[in-house]
Amino acid sequence: MKEKFIDHAFSRNSLVMIGQINRILQEYEGQGYTLSLRQLYYQLVARDMVENTQRSYKNIGNLVSLGRQTGMIDWRMIEDRNRDTAIPAHWADPGAIVLAAAQQFRIDKWEDQQYHVEVMVEKDALSGVLEPVCRELDIGITANKGYCSSSTMYEIGRRLREKYYAGKRICILYLGDHDPSGIDMTRDIEERLGLFSRLGDLEGIEIERLALNWRQVEEWDPPENPAKQTDSRFSAYAAEYGESSWELDAVEPTVLADLVRAAVLERLDIDAWEERVAEEQRMRKDLLTFAETYGS
Repeated sequence: MKEKFIDHAFSRNSLVMIGQINRILQEYEGQGYTLSLRQLYYQLVARDMVENTQRSYKNIGNLVSLGRQTGMIDWRMIEDRNRDTAIPAHWADPGAIVLAAAQQFRIDKWEDQQYHVEVMVEKDALSGVLEPVCRELDIGITANKGYCSSSTMYEIGRRLREKYYAGKRICILYLGDHDPSGIDMTRDIEERLGLFSRLGDLEGIEIERLALNWRQVEEWDPPENPAKQTDSRFSAYAAEYGESSWELDAVEPTVLADLVRAAVLERLDIDAWEERVAEEQRMRKDLLTFAETYGS
């Protein structure tokens, strides 16, 4: 939805850039994705439309803000995933909430599976990319802002311990930046989840780093940034990888979603999955029938 609030006289170059921005946003909307500002910026960098500098990022942010306020860029096509407003749900009548509950009904489709799989991602801003595929595959996702808090790790650890003693093989799929702290976060997750789940000595948790890995950096060639020299892990990182770093935001959303989907499907018993899907559909149909009867 485009909505105009102010007038502004754009330069010719700015109008051309707004056109490019709209084309990128429409391309990803067609694939079912809403981009963050940083993801949009990296798409412009990857297509050689802007330089990869802090000043360039700030300029694009200012241009997008003006473009939205002047009615030239759709407000819904860019989202800030760090600043949601919580608004209580409301219903017109009891039948409406019964119908909504029926439409949202799900059963645990992993109940008869050998594995328990969860996804963890370093950046909360990427949750919008990964949540749809995790919902499709009926697995949990934890999105962080850097290192995961002890409270969150404790809760995940308790959940994993319960799954392990229920006979499940545990797998955590992790995605993070390729920079000094982003690389170290894989170690941190493995150690702290092993501690809080009390499964460390049992080797009961498999941690797979899906992205970003050095092989992917070489293959995909995402835009690079200087690694933070103030990071306490910089020296060890630079000795192995050099002084550049790469952000997960720069990777195509479809590539990240496909990585998760492929890793999950490797661990999925498809016959057991389809049986549970059929059972869920039968139960949902019964609920919808009840909801329609209740509302009539």
